[in-house]
Amino acid sequence: MTDGNSFDSGSPLEYAIGKQDRITMPAVRAAVEKGNGVLAYQPIVQASRTDRAAYFEGLIRIIDDTGRIIPLKDFMPLAERTELGRQIDCLSLGLGLRDLANDPSLRLAVNMSARSISCPDWIRTLRQGLAQADVGERLILEITESSAMGMPDQVHGFMREVREHGISLALDDFGAGYTSFRYLRDFCFDMIKIDGQFIRDIAQHADNQVLTRALMSIAHHFDMFTIAESVETAEDAAFLIEMGIDCLQGYYFGAPTIAPPWKNPPSVARR
Repeated sequence: MTDGNSFDSGSPLEYAIGKQDRITMPAVRAAVEKGNGVLAYQPIVQASRTDRAAYFEGLIRIIDDTGRIIPLKDFMPLAERTELGRQIDCLSLGLGLRDLANDPSLRLAVNMSARSISCPDWIRTLRQGLAQADVGERLILEITESSAMGMPDQVHGFMREVREHGISLALDDFGAGYTSFRYLRDFCFDMIKIDGQFIRDIAQHADNQVLTRALMSIAHHFDMFTIAESVETAEDAAFLIEMGIDCLQGYYFGAPTIAPPWKNPPSVARR
């Protein structure tokens, strides 16, 4: 068994992946050390009012020395388990806090791994941002399901602290991992983001409809808002709205863009 950094079988595919890691990771590290990152903003809309964004998610984009945006898939799965992942989370949070301080009307979600809770630099970045501007009630922290359930005690204590500042918490990729429903009850996230694998083409797939209804029922039982990820068509959007989803996010309402999109309202999905 390998740890994700070694490739023992010697197959051409594994060799290619290992070579890609050796090329990409140094470039990512250098870019992050220089602060060469931006946020790409994607709107999240309420089902009852899809003609305007309720808030935006700020998705980190790392830029190498040539000005190229390095695809997240090329480094994030590996970086997330290392100190580099903590540095990326710090960069993302700092950029998000800056946006919130600059625009008092903005509400923004920023991604994080639960591993960053124990990172002094990340905690310092959060506390300094909260001290310098009135941003807490407009900040949403999205924690991936897999990382949250891997360290429940730390997450639980962290949630108590940040809620004192009015920060909302979202469980990202709900249904993609191995959620313990006991932990879900104890955590009481404000929002649950249903993983896109259940949402894409939902209007056509009965299995996805059953699974999404179940995930929505669990979330609503615990008074958590539900957000459907990866909504890509008008048909899927209308189906989810009729189903009773609270919010929607996906390319149908707007692709992530590094140009602040709040002046350009997303498309309208009707019941």
